[in-house]
Amino acid sequence: MMFLRSALSSRRGLILIGLGLAWLCWQAWLAIVAPAKIGTGFPDRQRVNAVVTLPFAPERFHILVFQRYGRVSGAEGNSVELRNIDKSQLGAIARFYWVRRIEPLQQGG
Repeated sequence: MMFLRSALSSRRGLILIGLGLAWLCWQAWLAIVAPAKIGTGFPDRQRVNAVVTLPFAPERFHILVFQRYGRVSGAEGNSVELRNIDKSQLGAIARFYWVRRIEPLQQGG
């Protein structure tokens, strides 16, 4: 309590508390928005294939990030095909603010 009281009385403390609150709000917003980005129709398997759509053409950075979760098999326009993703990781991919939508990859696609 003494720490909080001293933090509230100093400018640095107020800035740190403000930054902490902003970070918490950002994380809460990502947690709320992420499930809505994941489309329906994923098969009931542990490993799935997906098309991740971005609001812009993906760059090398985005491809490298996606490779942490699965195998990137191609990119076209604003979409990236990801294969062999652990289904439990779809939420982690959707938490990136630059991911617009995650849909199941159609068979033969």
